[in-house]
Amino acid sequence: MYRLKPILICGHLLTTAMLLCDTSRVTADISKPNIVFLFCDNLGYGDAGCFGSTKHRTPHIDRMAAEGMRLTSFYSASGVCTPSRAALMTGCYPRRVGLHKTDPDGVVLRPVSPNGLAPNEITIAEVLKAQGYATTCIGKWHLGDQPELLPTRQGFDSFFGIPYSDDMTPREGQNWPELPLMRDEVVIEAPVDRDLLTKRYTEAAVAFIEQNQQRPFFLYLPHAMPGSTRSPYSSEAFRGTSANGPYGDSVEEIDWSTGEILNAIKKLGLDENTLVIWTSDNGAPRRDPPQGSNAPLGGWGYTTMEGGMRVPAVIRWPGKVPAGTSCNELCSLMDMLPTFANLAGGNAPTDRKIDGHDIWPLLSGKANVISPYSAFYYYHMDQLQAVRDRRWKLHLSLANKSTNLRDETAASAARLYDLDADIGETTNVAAEHPEVVRRLEMLAELARQDIGDRDRRGANERPVGRVEDPKPQVLHP
Repeated sequence: MYRLKPILICGHLLTTAMLLCDTSRVTADISKPNIVFLFCDNLGYGDAGCFGSTKHRTPHIDRMAAEGMRLTSFYSASGVCTPSRAALMTGCYPRRVGLHKTDPDGVVLRPVSPNGLAPNEITIAEVLKAQGYATTCIGKWHLGDQPELLPTRQGFDSFFGIPYSDDMTPREGQNWPELPLMRDEVVIEAPVDRDLLTKRYTEAAVAFIEQNQQRPFFLYLPHAMPGSTRSPYSSEAFRGTSANGPYGDSVEEIDWSTGEILNAIKKLGLDENTLVIWTSDNGAPRRDPPQGSNAPLGGWGYTTMEGGMRVPAVIRWPGKVPAGTSCNELCSLMDMLPTFANLAGGNAPTDRKIDGHDIWPLLSGKANVISPYSAFYYYHMDQLQAVRDRRWKLHLSLANKSTNLRDETAASAARLYDLDADIGETTNVAAEHPEVVRRLEMLAELARQDIGDRDRRGANERPVGRVEDPKPQVLHP
């Protein structure tokens, strides 16, 4: 049985539940919405029909958009897997929780890593569990593969999936095991058949919904696809059926999966009390020839260009989210924790700094509501590279600094873009708006003071989770 994690604050032992619950609001509320979060891996801004794709058939995601809201200025908090997932789970910039860059892993966690999301961080799952939700993680975790760091130690009642990326298979000179499929904390199959991951995840997700239809539930489904390999995987029913090769096949199977989950929710009469979010962890990475599309954004995944961190997002909740609408206000993965907490009748953690905001006023279509962000920060690994305030985005001067990037993000001088007029980041207008450059540079300095920059520690960084003597996750007879 999962037990809430104790946290020591100011000499008093408090449980996670006590930190999260406002006793004046805790009632037997049958209206707590079910929450379904569908999370793609490395899927680009322009990869779904409702975001302009002409290569991929995505009728179910498009139906979600027609029946709900497109978020056209929705961000991950990183251009790569592990940090963006840390931001989603904790409501914080990855650097705040120590998962922006780890030793010896680098930008993402590797198999048999001693690192992961710290057990004393409070996750979305713990926030919702404290409000009586059934919780499950079905899919790619990538926040630590050791038992102490798995989903079942982070507020999820159950876990069915892979602990890290689908491309992390045995390599020469590494002690990486065969890619494991896990149930809770036990490897049940290795190597897993990657062709069947989307299908099996979908079947497990539908079963979870059916089993928990009488109580509020949180279904977190982080897909493994399109994934990190150059030839994404899909089941036989979808293999070779798209106009965009294996990448397109995997996208169209994810669309099918989305449809199966929406249909299950409707069939069980849960439509009007279920919030469904579909999005991606970061933009499509650069491939030659290209596979995913971040159009009309500039840049690729793994970078701090818009194409790396602005992701497609659709939200659906009949009767609560206005149908057929779009929201262009800046919001992010970090906003999910405080928003879900509010909807569930609870609270975000109050004993630590959370960077996200409750954006339900935006999602519900309330008039005259603007983004809660006065500044949004773009980090790559340990380096602050850009800052956005409303329409303006400043790429900071990175002269004489290593950037660990492969494309045009690095520059010798600051570059300013008006994203309202130039979403592709093609025209530098820094010379025409020196006062905007100065203001955004001051905002960047506030971020450095708070959560740091390369070779500079921030005042409010928290440590990464770490275990001693990590072991490979292997199949035991």
